[in-house]
Amino acid sequence: MSRRSRIVLLTADGLHNEAIAEQVGVGRVQVGRWRTRCAEGGLAAIKKDLLRGGRPGKIDAAEIVRLTTQTQPEAATQWSTRRLAAKTGVSESGVRRVWHRHGLKPHRVRTFKVSRDPRFVEKLEDIVGLYVSPPEHALVLCCDKKSQVQALDRTQLDLPLKKGRAATMTHDYRRHGTTTLFAALNVLDGKVIGSCKQRHRHSEWLAFLRQINRETPENKQLHLIYDNYATHKHPKVREWLAAHLRFHIHFTPTSASWLNRVERFFRDITMDRLRRGVHGGHSVDARLVILKIAGSPMS
Repeated sequence: MSRRSRIVLLTADGLHNEAIAEQVGVGRVQVGRWRTRCAEGGLAAIKKDLLRGGRPGKIDAAEIVRLTTQTQPEAATQWSTRRLAAKTGVSESGVRRVWHRHGLKPHRVRTFKVSRDPRFVEKLEDIVGLYVSPPEHALVLCCDKKSQVQALDRTQLDLPLKKGRAATMTHDYRRHGTTTLFAALNVLDGKVIGSCKQRHRHSEWLAFLRQINRETPENKQLHLIYDNYATHKHPKVREWLAAHLRFHIHFTPTSASWLNRVERFFRDITMDRLRRGVHGGHSVDARLVILKIAGSPMS
């Protein structure tokens, strides 16, 4: 600061840049620069240096994490790298690095449902107990239905996976009917008793229970696990169960279908066989396709 002040004072004495540079011990160009800045901005202009280029300031990762997890941008439900970069003055790549380091993915969301069943713990222990330590001389069957199952055929041939491009299929399709798959998964060996029906009323469920009764050994007790759907508790269903004492029903807690292992079987059918499956031919029937996938005979 003292050197700049001497430049200003010598300038006031009428000296030229060369003479001032010689007395102060700096270059002529630097003298001219400080004289110009003083003439344009006064003494305040020579108190500090101008902002310089170079390496950007350190990224405040904690602030980026706080904004991402605890706030929302205007007119949007979640932050993007571009929005947050504009908000914090950090580059998009800098925001992306912070997100990656802390495992943040604001563009993704998952759903959840906490069961409010007052008997949740009791039912949970009952069903898990059947999985871990099933009763002797009995079968544990996880039962449910998967509705609106479709066997789809695409209108054009698929294009295979190749380097730099994902596999592709047409968005339009031909539907070979829809069906409802009734399934009972044997926890012991993973075998499935299956049946396809057009509707899922109590009469179809009762017919499926009769099928289970026919296709299981008569000397075995049957412990069935399924949810609280209204058709499962219909008076006619209850009446039939009361007459068949080897059937023991275990209801899953409300909003806890994940306890039923047959749901995993339905998930595998959807993800591994149906979602990207192509079922062509004029004689294709959704019931035949689904039962073939499930590995069960037609009922």
